[in-house]
Amino acid sequence: MQIMQVWQRLLIRLGLRAEVAERSPIRVFLLDDDPRRHEWFKSRFHGDTLDIAETVEQAKQLLSENDYDAIFLDHDLLPHHYESNDHNDYENTGYAIAEFLDKNPGLQRAATIIVHTRNADAAIPMVQKLRESGRHVEYVPFPMLNVKIKHYWRK
Repeated sequence: MQIMQVWQRLLIRLGLRAEVAERSPIRVFLLDDDPRRHEWFKSRFHGDTLDIAETVEQAKQLLSENDYDAIFLDHDLLPHHYESNDHNDYENTGYAIAEFLDKNPGLQRAATIIVHTRNADAAIPMVQKLRESGRHVEYVPFPMLNVKIKHYWRK
């Protein structure tokens, strides 16, 4: 057994083998109404616990009942949000969850939060609201999300 460990260390030092550390499973929360994205996240976090909410009410319940390592928030949750920015129903968007977490500072303090909406105009106020309560949050447009996930939560 010890000879194998020495051999593995030698291969790593010579650059002939990559050093890979296994990570423990994590608990992930996703707020998104798109079933295709649900599948995408399931494939990225295979082996981890993934809780999915499609509505603001589902999200509030899950975020109140569980502790998460990673939280992914979409902004546009209803079909009409995809067609126009001319709407005034923030209580049905990811912004409502940003406000909810801001008003409940004891919830999800250790989680890394990523706003992954394609709607950049809506993402910035979400990030600002979450940062007001001292949370670690950033905006990552969905097309760039795969790279960010690999960087943060490499398996």
